[in-house]
Order: sequence, then C-alpha cells, then structure tokens
Amino acid sequence: MTYQETTEWLFKQLPMFQQQGASAYKKDLSNTLLLVHHLGNPETLFQSIHVAGTNGKGSTSSLLASVLQEAGYKVGLYTSPHLKDYRERIRINGKKIKKEFVVDFVAKNKVFFEAHQLSFFEMTVGLAFDYFAKEKVDVAVIEVGMGGRLDSTNVITPLVSVITNIGLDHTQFLGNTLEAIATEKAGIIKKNVPVVVSEYVPETKKVFLEKAKLETAPIYFAQDEEWEELPSALLGEYQKANKKGVLEALKVVKERFNISEQHIRNGFLNVIQNTGLLGRWQVLGQQPKIVCDTAHNSHGLSIVMNQIKRETYKELFFVLGVVNDKDLDSILPLFPKKAKYFFCKPNLDRGLDASILQHKAQTFGLNGEVCVSVSVAFEKAKAEATLEDFIYVGGSTFVVAEIV
Repeated sequence: MTYQETTEWLFKQLPMFQQQGASAYKKDLSNTLLLVHHLGNPETLFQSIHVAGTNGKGSTSSLLASVLQEAGYKVGLYTSPHLKDYRERIRINGKKIKKEFVVDFVAKNKVFFEAHQLSFFEMTVGLAFDYFAKEKVDVAVIEVGMGGRLDSTNVITPLVSVITNIGLDHTQFLGNTLEAIATEKAGIIKKNVPVVVSEYVPETKKVFLEKAKLETAPIYFAQDEEWEELPSALLGEYQKANKKGVLEALKVVKERFNISEQHIRNGFLNVIQNTGLLGRWQVLGQQPKIVCDTAHNSHGLSIVMNQIKRETYKELFFVLGVVNDKDLDSILPLFPKKAKYFFCKPNLDRGLDASILQHKAQTFGLNGEVCVSVSVAFEKAKAEATLEDFIYVGGSTFVVAEIV
C-alpha cells in the first residue's frame, strides 16, 4: 500500500474514538499488551515521561520535549490528536515520523492487527513505541490519549508521571465526578515512580495522595511551589499551571539529564518550532486580532473566555463548532452573549450539525448565523470584522484543524 492507502486503512478499517466515539473505546489493556509483546516490547528500550490530565497534556508534553531537545537529547514525542497530518502524532526532535516507516510497519503487522481487531489508537501507540525504539531515542514524552488507567499508553514504566489537571470531560467513559475522573487519571501512577500533579482541587488531591501511597510513589504538587514565571511561545493564561508542572517534573528527573537553566528558558521560548505544536491561543492575525484555541471542555474554555475578557476590541466574533457528544449545557453558558457567532460543523462524522448548535446556543442568549463549513464561517467573520475587532475560532480541536 502507498502511504495514503495505509493511513486510509488505519482511519477506516477499525474504530477510532476521534471519528466514532464510544465504539472505539476499549476498557482493557490486553490488546496493547499483546501488541507490545508481538513487537518485542519496544517500550522497554527507551526512557519515558508519561503525561495525563483533562487539559494541558499536549502543551506540557511539548514543553518537556522542547527542553530536553534544547539540552541535546534525542527526544521522541507522542501526542494526540493530530490537526493536519497523522504523522504529527509521532515525532523525534520535532520531525514527523517517516511515511515509509508507517507503511512498512502496517504492512508487516497488518495480519496481526486484523486477527486481534486492534483499535486505531492501539495500532498508533504500537507504531510510536516501535519507531522510538528503532530510532534509539534518549527519552520519549508520551501523552495519554484519554483517561489513564486503561489508556493504551499505560504499558510504559516512566521516569516520572505527570497529571496536569482534572475537569469534567469524556464523562461517558471516565465518570461524571471529579473524583471518578481523577481515579482514572491516577491510573498512570506506577510503583515507586514519582508523580507530579500540576493542578488540583481538594476532591482530586485526596485521590492522588491515596494512589501515590498505595504505589509508594513520591508525589509533588507543582501548584504549591513557587516558580519564576518564564516566558514561552505558548501564550494562553492556562499555560502558567502547565509550566509549573513542567518545571517540577524536570526537577524530579534532573539527576537523569544534564539540563541547565538556559536549556529550560530556550525550551520554553522555542517550543513551537521544536515540536510543531499548534492551536494553543495561537494568534493568526492582527487588525482584526484572530486567535484560535483547541479548548473544548468547561475547564479549558472557562480559562480561555476569561482571557478574551482581558482583550481590547470593539466587536467580538466567534467561529464556533463542536462534536456531537459535547455537553453543551456545561460549555455554552461560558460564552459571552455580546458577540456574533458563526456556527459551523467540523468536517467529520462526529461533528454536530451547525443548525442544532445554533438552536441550542440561542437558549443561552448566543446569536448568530449558520454556515455550511468552518472555512465559510471563518471567511464570513473576517469579512465582517473591522481592524479593531476580535475573532475567536474554536469549540473543538477539529474546527481549529481546518483553519491553521
């Protein structure tokens, strides 16, 4: 198969949470364990850092990878989802996995994949581990896909585990209370492996302390530490907590790596060019100011909406789209009523019809027009805005993916 045929097979042949939701979620690690055994346990051939949490996983993972890269190490980075190209998920020192490697990996293991009905995510995790092992990375930063305890990445034994924060998201899988979700995220805490928690509330701190005690894992709460506010290419207000978690994690593993203060500063400043991270309070233009962000749940969006309040503008415009399993009652009240909305449907099966979104938004006092696509919505917003206005694009990772 060609690269295009290979990726089409990966996307279409088997369930994938991004496209299909619940049918792609497997509450079991047996398939992943079978896969890594089949591959020769590549996850044991490199050092790793494991990152879980409701929001901030991608930013935290990218900041860690960028600092380690600045320190001269060969760094693997596994993140999800991708915005444009499947290969964004698997990088070494910022460079995407080679197309040939993807094709060869699938061709070599396709019979095994089909025999065991592996999910898209399981196959992709196996691909990442195999690539990092064969390329002999010094360390790999591995981002959890969803949850933690039963996530396919949770077969590694890292140098440190990082849990960014806990919010109500993917409740149909992880539970509908902060304690329940924290329990799933805390599943990445391993025996005698240090864990860093970037942010906590009383309900979640108790869960983390209990799990850490059970696993005799040293636990550090970055939120309680005083750190210098270092400048970064990641501009969102929510990055303050992510940066604290990164600094605490680096402190924990400092004996394993030769990392200087300058490496950290450079890593923070060069994170986008080092890792290719996009869509985090990303400024796409000035006059009018245009910002996109992948925040998509109440925890993340509340911070972003507060940041918008601090912006200076004459009129406010939103290009807004979501997926169909989004809890609209929890997120729509966060959006400002004094704004014009261009409602749109992200281009995937799980995208919520823009008319349904508009109707629901109106019940919260959010008014605007329905557009046939994200791109049309974006162009209409730009055409209507003046130089003094502000345009925000978001609501879903998949909306941002269509305009960056």
